[in-house]
Amino acid sequence: MSNTDTQHDVIIVGAGIIGLSIAHYLQQEGRRVTLVDRKGIAQEASFGNAAAFAVTDLLPLASPGMLLKAPKWLMDPLGPLSIRPSYLPKITLFLLKFFRASWPDQYQRSISAQADLMNLARDEISKIAQMPKMGNQIRTDGALHLYENEADEHANVENSEMRKKHGIPFRHVTGDELAELQPGLSPHIKSATFLPSWQTVDDPFNWAMSVWEMVRSDGGELITQEVKTVSRDGAITLGDGTVLKGKNIIIAAGAWSHRLTAQLGDKIPLETERGYNTTLPIGAFDLKRQLIFGSHGFVMTPLSIGIRVGGAVEFAGLEAEPNYKRSEIMLQKAKKFLPSLGTSNGTQWMGFRPSLPDTLPAIGHATASNKITYAFGHGHLGLTQSLATAKLVADLVAERPTAIDMTPFNPSRF
Repeated sequence: MSNTDTQHDVIIVGAGIIGLSIAHYLQQEGRRVTLVDRKGIAQEASFGNAAAFAVTDLLPLASPGMLLKAPKWLMDPLGPLSIRPSYLPKITLFLLKFFRASWPDQYQRSISAQADLMNLARDEISKIAQMPKMGNQIRTDGALHLYENEADEHANVENSEMRKKHGIPFRHVTGDELAELQPGLSPHIKSATFLPSWQTVDDPFNWAMSVWEMVRSDGGELITQEVKTVSRDGAITLGDGTVLKGKNIIIAAGAWSHRLTAQLGDKIPLETERGYNTTLPIGAFDLKRQLIFGSHGFVMTPLSIGIRVGGAVEFAGLEAEPNYKRSEIMLQKAKKFLPSLGTSNGTQWMGFRPSLPDTLPAIGHATASNKITYAFGHGHLGLTQSLATAKLVADLVAERPTAIDMTPFNPSRF
């Protein structure tokens, strides 16, 4: 027999950075929040991501440029993009929708929607950065997008044009200026784009824990249980049989969200981009700012706990064992570009990025009930877009006009 708990106000399924941020925003409006997560606070993608507030990153992954790169990348099972052969039948529909999202009409709509969401994200990040409880966790050193040759530079032309269009500052750097921005680069690196407004956090897990401390101090609760079922009347069943009922339910369970939305009649083509990284100890290298190796699909980030080398995309679902050779390959490449990098004693990690075919998240109500709201599918941009998403969800729950047009993010758009 199941045990029915008392009525809750707002139940948020998922205690990653998206769920935590939503909890904080709803509490500012007087709502009482209960978070439910199978592992606890920030134990999945929010634990080990690349730590960037990438608000200047406007181009969707589903793009004509990606379609040109993908065949070459897919030839290398340890390259920047791979699909495990055994998983290919399961991902075919997602790939077809990804291909459609890269067509010029849908691609341009996605860029416009991404720009709106990033502008909102920039505003909300600046607000939370002023809160004393968040401390001084944001680094404002900018980032360097590095190029090995003219072909690399040319591949980034569209990014530069998009930044000009949206007023994002950047400049091309070479020679002494590049060496000053990041000493120790190998001669393989010929030039770079410097992004002065790019921001990172000292440690994404610590950032998430700081948000949780605000939520907890304002009365938020955490239940560490897996959610087995969710019903249209606002009831969820936990792994131990307990049934919780909420006036509002928020599904923010990252890469597992679609398993719950399907129970509500919403079949959403959510996939997981498995990302790998290695966090090297403090002293491994004097990294001045985040380095982006676009043609190799990885980044290096200076953290308070060391240096994180990670990225790439692997499609293999939620059940397959990690392939940490991918982490090792990225370390080897990083060593090539930073010859004095110390690559020993690192900690390897793999996380699940929840992604939708058009690179935009699903933010909106369930078709079955306006009391159930979805917020997932942010791909590589969960940390970046977490606060903007929280602002939008707060608007939706309060049934007031949203800060931006929500049509591109409609969970039913597929």
